[in-house]
Amino acid sequence: MTDGQAGRPRAGLRERKKQRTRDALVRASLELFTTQGYERTTVDEIVEAVDVSQRTFFRYFASKEAVTFAVQEMVESRFLDELRRRPAHEAPFEAMRGAVLCAWNSIGEAIEEVVTVDLHMRTYRMIESTPTLLAAHMRRGVALENQVALLIAEREGLDVERDPRPRVAVAAFSAVMRVTGQLWGRGHDASVEALRDLTEEYLDQLVPALARDWRPTGRGREQGRQR
Repeated sequence: MTDGQAGRPRAGLRERKKQRTRDALVRASLELFTTQGYERTTVDEIVEAVDVSQRTFFRYFASKEAVTFAVQEMVESRFLDELRRRPAHEAPFEAMRGAVLCAWNSIGEAIEEVVTVDLHMRTYRMIESTPTLLAAHMRRGVALENQVALLIAEREGLDVERDPRPRVAVAAFSAVMRVTGQLWGRGHDASVEALRDLTEEYLDQLVPALARDWRPTGRGREQGRQR
């Protein structure tokens, strides 16, 4: 038997119960973090909300930080899977753009199986406004950029330590992703579709922004050279 949405073999009863417990811990944690604050929330309060033991919590998550980024980790994993599946003929930026848009096309339902999209947005805002979590978010971003650079280098048959292009391309791509995430987090539309549309709009501006003269025709550089 398969899961109709994902096309994967349906998990057994024991695995489904474990997944339900894990999802419940994520929901309870994020609700508490976003309503009363990350630092003020204890693991005891989380497990009490789910009616499980501390031992159960730590069976699934190493720390409060780990549970905070559980949904983001799922999104990142989907992106990496999509990138590995991109056609070999695609250029690096085209592959990354296609991977992230395909990931957002399919990840909405997966997110909503764990948390509401509104809670996902509130969590993003909470991370951005909590210094310890923001630092962790940045560390995770650096680690993800390294993974993506290695994947891009492998696709192109390059040595990432000798050729700077994979890291440069991924750094530019990641910067756009950070900007769109921040804009979405400050916006009023909490839908995944809004984030996907914003991501597509900004990614489509990356190459023109880097490669073209921004100044109107007949102004700027020509006038500067004439002075």
